[in-house]
Amino acid sequence: MTTLISDKFAQLKSENRMAFMPFITAGDPDLETTVAVLKELAQRGVDLIEVGFPYSDPIADGPVIQESYTRALNNGFHVHDLFEALKALSEDSSVTLPPLVGMVSYAIIFRYGAEKFLQEAEAAGFSGLIVPDLPGDEAPEFAEKTKTANLDLVQLVSPLTPEDRTKRIVQAASGFIYCISVAGTTGVRDELPEELTAHLKSLRNLTDLPLAVGFGISQPKHVDTLRGKADGFIIGSAIVKQFAAFSDPSQTVKDVITAIGDYAAEMVAATKG
Repeated sequence: MTTLISDKFAQLKSENRMAFMPFITAGDPDLETTVAVLKELAQRGVDLIEVGFPYSDPIADGPVIQESYTRALNNGFHVHDLFEALKALSEDSSVTLPPLVGMVSYAIIFRYGAEKFLQEAEAAGFSGLIVPDLPGDEAPEFAEKTKTANLDLVQLVSPLTPEDRTKRIVQAASGFIYCISVAGTTGVRDELPEELTAHLKSLRNLTDLPLAVGFGISQPKHVDTLRGKADGFIIGSAIVKQFAAFSDPSQTVKDVITAIGDYAAEMVAATKG
């Protein structure tokens, strides 16, 4: 079964490019700004966008993203409001969004109601979900539900995941595999670990799905180290930390969004080698 995400990776492979997927927090500082940032990123040519659902108890997220989640929750973020905002955006013929991938806690999905959540996520324009705290025993069942809703279930694999568990994880995955580059939380790092190459090589032997690397990537030089080893990369903290500037009275919203776009354009250029 082909999906928007698999089609995107296939297109990029034919162009000999890696996929760049920026991460943003929904509702930081508000949904109006979220929509504006999504438009900016789309115009700058990013390949996919990961949209984080704010959660009071995030899994593996470092301080930058935790603070962003806190700002969004303090400003009254609600899941239904996000779906409505994105649905309106997807119906705007002047905007062509790349595939959207939701990073969302299973606790949120469970509380919202799994069937309802998946239905509304698909209607809002999401192409896939990453559920970091999805219990392993429930992943195959939930994967079937996401498939029925025309969504990919992207799975995370860390360097510390045992091989037998990794095999089970990739079997329940679709779209791509989120390869965590380091053991620990998200955040900007100067260098990527040398062990990452071996980690990616072992994953290549277990799955044909594209491999996208996240955690610690922030510079074009990081992309160079991944070329030929991974199919894409995800940047979170380096982008989300710029969102704090929305509360800086010396900067306009437009200027902050432009700065985010400029950074994204730099990383888009890095995908081409």
